[in-house]
Amino acid sequence: MRKKNILITGANRGIGQKTAKLLLNNNYNIIGTSTTQSGVNIINEYLKIRGKGFKLNLKKKSDIKNTIKKIHKEIGCIDILINNAGITADSLFQKMHFKNWENVIKINLHAIFYLLKYITPCMIKNKYGRIITIASIIGNIGNIGQVNYSASKSALIGFNKSIALEMAKYGINSNIVSPGYIKTDMTKKINKKQKKKILSNIPMRRFGKKKEIASVIKFLISDSAAYITGQNLHINGGLLMK
Repeated sequence: MRKKNILITGANRGIGQKTAKLLLNNNYNIIGTSTTQSGVNIINEYLKIRGKGFKLNLKKKSDIKNTIKKIHKEIGCIDILINNAGITADSLFQKMHFKNWENVIKINLHAIFYLLKYITPCMIKNKYGRIITIASIIGNIGNIGQVNYSASKSALIGFNKSIALEMAKYGINSNIVSPGYIKTDMTKKINKKQKKKILSNIPMRRFGKKKEIASVIKFLISDSAAYITGQNLHINGGLLMK
């Protein structure tokens, strides 16, 4: 059997890179994307001959379409899609610029709609597919200064449930992973006072590790998770229990 092709958006750093590295020794061809050429270089450096990096502007529908077309031509159908890339542009609602609202919604939500539009036809044809989308605890509980981010991640949860219902008959599973506070570049921006307050509300009294998210993703794309779809898995050290 041929190796399965995995596309991971935002694979140049953070959870995306950790997930790609965790999957390197498995029977997969890994395709990683980044918005910059320097990010693509990072991806190619650690993937070496076991995959390839592509530049992808998630704000542009045409770039998503053309890049997926290029991947299909060079590598083949994408069997597994990991929607990892996302951005923040924090500000209190009354001070939030329209541009910051639109950019976050475009990258965190609209881009996933278009990625699935261009990737799922191949999955449907092959009667197999795995879709993992990274949401956030903030999509469930909200957060001051993150109306745009919270809205985008919350929307993904409803989106995923509908996709799971529509795609199940084709052998395609679609699930959400909602991390809590994880040690990434995004959480490095949190000041000491805020961090202390957050930690006091986390039963495990620590931020999560990127590997702890990557390990759940690895499980969800495996055959062991073949009967799991339409779910939202919370990984947050007990901060939110559902």
